Amino acid sequence: MMQSYMRTTGNKQCWESASASTTGMMWKTLLVVSLFCWGKCQESQNMTPEEKGAIRDQIVEMFDHAYGSYMKYAYPADELMPLSCRGRVRGQEPNRGDIDDSLGKFSLTLIDTLDTLVVLNKLDEFEEAVKKAVSDVRLDNDVVVSVFETNIRVLGGLLGGHVMADLLRQRGERMQWYRDELLHMAKELGHRLLPAFNTTSGLPYPKVNLRYGVLNPLSRTGTESDTCTACAGTMILEFAALSRLSGNSVFEEHARKALDVLWERRQRGSDLVGTVINIHNGEWVRRDSGVGAGIDSYYEYLMKAYILLGDNVFLDRFNVHYSAIMKYISQPPLLLNVHMHNPTVSVRSWMDSLLAFFPGLQVLRGDLKPAIETHEMLYQVTKQHKFLPEAFTTEFRVHWGQHLLRPEFAESTYYLYKATGDPYYLRVGQSIVEKLNAYARVPCGFAAVQDVRTGTHEDRMDSFFLAEMFKYLYLMFSEKSHLPIDMDGYIFTTEAHLLPISLSTTQPPCPGNDTTVRISQEEDLFTHSCPSTETLFPNNPSFAKTIRDGYKYLTGVGRAFHPLPIRCVQLQETFDSRVNSLEHKGVYRVKLVAELSQAPEEEVVVPHVVQLISPPFLGRTVLTAGPAKFGMDLTKQDIVKASPYTACGPIDNAAGLKGHIALALRGDCMFAAKARWLQKAGAIGAIFIDHREGSNSEETPLFQMVGDGDSTEDITLPLVFLFSREGAVLTAALEKHHNVDVLLLPKERQLGRGEREKVSASQKILTIICHLPFLLILYI
Repeated sequence: MMQSYMRTTGNKQCWESASASTTGMMWKTLLVVSLFCWGKCQESQNMTPEEKGAIRDQIVEMFDHAYGSYMKYAYPADELMPLSCRGRVRGQEPNRGDIDDSLGKFSLTLIDTLDTLVVLNKLDEFEEAVKKAVSDVRLDNDVVVSVFETNIRVLGGLLGGHVMADLLRQRGERMQWYRDELLHMAKELGHRLLPAFNTTSGLPYPKVNLRYGVLNPLSRTGTESDTCTACAGTMILEFAALSRLSGNSVFEEHARKALDVLWERRQRGSDLVGTVINIHNGEWVRRDSGVGAGIDSYYEYLMKAYILLGDNVFLDRFNVHYSAIMKYISQPPLLLNVHMHNPTVSVRSWMDSLLAFFPGLQVLRGDLKPAIETHEMLYQVTKQHKFLPEAFTTEFRVHWGQHLLRPEFAESTYYLYKATGDPYYLRVGQSIVEKLNAYARVPCGFAAVQDVRTGTHEDRMDSFFLAEMFKYLYLMFSEKSHLPIDMDGYIFTTEAHLLPISLSTTQPPCPGNDTTVRISQEEDLFTHSCPSTETLFPNNPSFAKTIRDGYKYLTGVGRAFHPLPIRCVQLQETFDSRVNSLEHKGVYRVKLVAELSQAPEEEVVVPHVVQLISPPFLGRTVLTAGPAKFGMDLTKQDIVKASPYTACGPIDNAAGLKGHIALALRGDCMFAAKARWLQKAGAIGAIFIDHREGSNSEETPLFQMVGDGDSTEDITLPLVFLFSREGAVLTAALEKHHNVDVLLLPKERQLGRGEREKVSASQKILTIICHLPFLLILYI
């Protein structure tokens, strides 16, 4: 849903601000533009009102099957077990670890579904469900629950249900008996979650006992020291709404404090945050940074807190983070995890399905092009595997085969349809509906898919399936006349619960929560203002299709797909002719930023190789290697770049190492630290081998080693890096043959490539005897 409200904060025009009539005009204009184009495109044929109505009716029937099965077979249990046709009660089923922390014996699925019933026009069922929640649900159970999940699912569900019940009561048509019971329950639950915030940092404990809190001897929790960024940063919408509806500011104050801590703990050089943080001292425990699991809704809530509360501090923070995401993490159409202190390095070669929400957030931001690109990539993956796997590689193979009926892809599809009016996205939504019916429907509801490759089911139907999936699908195929409420007046929480944007005027924000942000990047049109038709479709009605067409065959569906041996990492749309001229030679460019550095510079990464030339290899074994940003440059006569093994302290065999090349293992300290220890020991070169078992240059993006933030001018020895699989070839060769001659040179100049075999008289060959006894020949 694209909210559209006019509010002015200082001299800035808040982007979500247009009047309802302006919004209607915008959608109508976009729809006319889209229809003009897509009426001619076979790929995205316009969908008739009758066809949309039939799909909408099918969605309602599917919801009835899922919700009816829960009420018939599971209620008052928290969740339905659709294969067993019974409820999942915590303690009565085999323990699933952290997954069960969502279950609190508070009829989770019922609470989570309340406002979905209203959106789908099931007002009788809604009134009955509210009565059941008020009479049956208890929130004081002696059970340890996830603070994050309880907040977004139960507190959010109670608030969304209260907002809907209050609206219907005010209309005078039904719910006349309602006396804010759901709001009273929400206040009770809020107070039961507050003990989690009793930490020195202000970051909440990840778990709380609903009856005994955290530090009580009976609580059976409070020993945790870490929490995820999303867990701590996804409280503000529900807690602020609770404060403003109840008149008690304590909830909003605690949620704001947690966001303040995360903002202060961001990595100042990259403006990224990590995945896991220590709740006591605020130190990062996991420093990988992305937009998927562990971080996702932190970014979402910064943007949406601004929309809900009208507080500029959240927009400013979001814009700073968003610029960093687009610089380092977004590599269209991919969204890759990077190291927050070293953001040019991808830390894994796979993506998780939770990042599928991000194109929808980009639509709210007004950044439509990358949203279309990433969404199309996700759609191609669903075409290949029927559903979005829980995790998939950068080559779009299955990494984790589960599909838990997650709604994030449907969410982004909905946002893109609302933003563009493009019927293509209705067809995508239709495919989601058809696949759910064909591959997830079972007699007692819908079952999660255990493995998309086999189609086997799991005895699980999470509450978010009812809270989110059906809401987004129904809204996608509905006109305003089909809905009992005006959706423009509400913001979706991360669990798709509806909170009214009018909350921003009911109570001023808490004092003392201002910040001064550094926005070094150029601000674009959407930093503080509404996206416009001209920008979304800049005199080009086929804008969305043009963007999508480049990604139609990413997964190989429709034609053969041959991934490059080294994936291009491209972080900017503009590049110079020098880079263009090199691309056909296998040169790949990345943006390199030294850890802690704030001045990025665009450079070219030239793949290097380690070529074994002594018998029995005779040049046939060629190992792809990554260069270093510091040290000697292999492309120049007196400078070389290279890669290491573990050398994080004084070198014990310095006497034997002196004058030779060191082989060392990656890990435990920075590349620059290793290089300095080896150089101090007298080594004249180093080859670093990746410590991650199985990594290789074909599946993992090649990267260029960077320094540690300090000057690296003191490092002069040549350095190269081998992934684990290539490193294993080298070490095996050393063990078997003892004396191995190698060439270290740019890939395009390896021996055996026609005229490149001829060494001109002007070229210098430098031979160095390694301490492992092999010859390293630097071919320059």
